[in-house]
Amino acid sequence: MTAEGSLTLDRGLALLQAVADAGAEATTISELAASIGASRAAVYRLLVPLSERGLVRRDGSKVRLGVGVLRLAGQVVPQLREVARPALRALAESSGATAHLSIAEGDEVESVVVVEPSWTNLHVAYRVGVRQPIGVGAAGKALTLRQGSRAWATSKGEVQHGVAGLAAPVRGVPGLRASVGVVALGTIRAETVGPQVVEAAAELAAALS
Repeated sequence: MTAEGSLTLDRGLALLQAVADAGAEATTISELAASIGASRAAVYRLLVPLSERGLVRRDGSKVRLGVGVLRLAGQVVPQLREVARPALRALAESSGATAHLSIAEGDEVESVVVVEPSWTNLHVAYRVGVRQPIGVGAAGKALTLRQGSRAWATSKGEVQHGVAGLAAPVRGVPGLRASVGVVALGTIRAETVGPQVVEAAAELAAALS
C-alpha cells in the first residue's frame, strides 16, 4: 500500500469511528470534517465507499451508521468465543470453578462464553447470556477497575445467593470491554485463584492482539 493509500485508509477508519462516537444522534458533514481534521470535500469522498458497503448511510448532510456494521459485528462474538475457549478451559480446570468471559453491552455486562470444570463433583451452572449491571458482581466490577489499581474484583451473593465470583478485566484490546472470571459455590481462595484469572485475561488479550 502506498503512503497515500495508507493515509486514506486511516482517515476512512477515523471517519467511521467518528460516526460511531456520535451514538444515536446523527452527525453532520461539517462535524465529521472537524473531528478527523479533513475538509468537507474529503469527507464526502471518504463517505462514498463506506456508503457502498453499507457501513454508513446519509440523510442529506446527516450521517449515521449503516446496517453493514451489524453484519460485521455479528461475526465478532463467534470469533471471540473460539479464541477464548482454550484460556477458559485451562482456567476452569486449574481453579475447579466455572470460568466465563463477559463483555460490556451498554451499561450491562453479558456472559458470552462459559466453561465448566470437568473433574469436580459440584460446580455452578452459569448460562451464556446472563446479564447484570456494570459494577455489580465480579464480572461487572472488573470493568470498573482502572489501570494500575487492583488486579481483580470479587463478589459474594450479589448475583445469586451463595455464589462467589472473582474476575479480572481484559486489558489492551482496542474497542473491547470485557472481563474473565470464575464463579463457585461458597468461597473462592482469591490468593490462589486471582493470579490464575489475571493470567487467563492476559492470555486472551495476547491472543486477540
